[in-house]
Amino acid sequence: MSRKAIITILVLLLSNPFFAQDTTPNNAFQVGEVLKYKVYYTSLLGNFNAGDVEVSVNEWTKENASNNRTIYHILGTGETNGFFDMFYKVRDRFESQIDTETLLPTLFIRRTKEGNFEHNDDVFFNREDNIAVSNKIKKSVPEDIHDIISAVFFMRTLSVEDFGPDSTYYINFYLDDSVYHSKVKYEGRVILETEWGWLPCLEVKPMMAIGEIFSRKYPMTVWITDDKNHIPVMAGSDIVVGSVRMELVEYEGLKHPFIKSLSGKELKELKKH
Repeated sequence: MSRKAIITILVLLLSNPFFAQDTTPNNAFQVGEVLKYKVYYTSLLGNFNAGDVEVSVNEWTKENASNNRTIYHILGTGETNGFFDMFYKVRDRFESQIDTETLLPTLFIRRTKEGNFEHNDDVFFNREDNIAVSNKIKKSVPEDIHDIISAVFFMRTLSVEDFGPDSTYYINFYLDDSVYHSKVKYEGRVILETEWGWLPCLEVKPMMAIGEIFSRKYPMTVWITDDKNHIPVMAGSDIVVGSVRMELVEYEGLKHPFIKSLSGKELKELKKH
């Protein structure tokens, strides 16, 4: 897979719909939460355990927070393992400092090592003037701009109770000194078979650019627990060469108990309807 494919799969697989607000109540996650995922790659050569992704929510001391506001420090890491390390070694680290009131980022840190490619960047978000300042440029951005980590956590705080099955939502995020405008389709509620049993989930499809990685506009599906936590438990996508799947394998420190799997009796009752 190309460098762009690695970044897209390891990060955007977690993306979801969100809206900008002055204050965003957070009842979905808390400091101490850790989510661990396995990434699988399938091609004509077979099925491979390609790598691991881990995302954790940490504290950021008030003395270091901007404007004396409390800040979440969210850390996301992605790396290939075993077989994939032999021909394309990936060691990615993404950090986001997020205002606890707006859930908008104040600082995004990227440390990327993928094969022979290495890229480091620090992006400061000036919320008063709506400017993003990276290691290379200063750029005007929308007032609701996110980085790729903050976007995931922002969307988890939202309710979809009033969303229709054909609803479409717009997202803005900043990456590689560019502003990306995309949209996500909410497909509705489903019952998904997972490592944790049959779980009630919400299904969404983020729009992707057709080209080097994707051959269709909506090639990716993401499933999120249909509870207060809104945890991405599985994601899958066809790419130009093969397909990629990501599954939740471990969790700890959730704000609410993990969603209860359905019993055999409950599944039978659902199938009747």
